[in-house]
Amino acid sequence: MSRANVLSLYRRVLRIARSWKAQSSIPKDTDTEKKYITQEARTLFRQNQQITDPESIQRCMEECEARIEIGLHYRNPYPRPTYLPPMGLATQKGRKLRAQQRLRKQAKPVYLQSQDET
Repeated sequence: MSRANVLSLYRRVLRIARSWKAQSSIPKDTDTEKKYITQEARTLFRQNQQITDPESIQRCMEECEARIEIGLHYRNPYPRPTYLPPMGLATQKGRKLRAQQRLRKQAKPVYLQSQDET
């Protein structure tokens, strides 16, 4: 991915933030959500600006696109939570914690890849 594509995506997020209207139509909520979108974009783009691997850049851009689409569809800028119980994924016999951690990482949706594991 080229620098121009990344900057174009960043500008798109900022344009969405500028024209965002909260689902509740309350001006305070709209301002809060606009600030969240802008701050989240700034934080994640700056956090990832040192990435040079094309595959990693592509994954970050896919995550951004997914979050944009989900946010626009549901009119909610916040990432959707995932509900996976700590040891809720099935494993084969003999494999315990490492397998669970790997399965949890694989089960994480693309739009939450940048979120810390809680």
